[in-house]
Amino acid sequence: MSLEVAVAVPFKQQGTTRLGEGEFVVALSLDRSWFSPDQAKRLIDVAAGRGLLAREDGEVVAQFEPADVIVPEDYEPDQSILREQSAFERILDALVAAGYDKQDVVAEVNDRQRRLGISVEAAAALYAREQDVDAGDAIETAKADLGE
Repeated sequence: MSLEVAVAVPFKQQGTTRLGEGEFVVALSLDRSWFSPDQAKRLIDVAAGRGLLAREDGEVVAQFEPADVIVPEDYEPDQSILREQSAFERILDALVAAGYDKQDVVAEVNDRQRRLGISVEAAAALYAREQDVDAGDAIETAKADLGE
């Protein structure tokens, strides 16, 4: 996951799971030149929304083990990670990461959506649950669409 890799780098660089927000921003904007300072702040927001980071007393805290993340030597994040993904996209990513074919998953989800008359997010959540794939908070978001 590109987002997790980008977020892990500042923590790996310092050998910690907790950094001041400014340190995190400097690591990504000045040290790596991957993002502008505003984009690095946006990355914190997106990562926090995905459950990868938490904010505590002016610090960002990794909610995963950064040391376990492998950063390819030539890694450079794509700017698309700065946008928030929909619940559907997050569930789809979880299914693909679990080894399911993306095209097959989309076809299955579309079929459920059409047959059941529900949102694409809810259909994806049902499919992920049937496959016993954990898609984290995206499932909760999709459940809210169903009124559960």
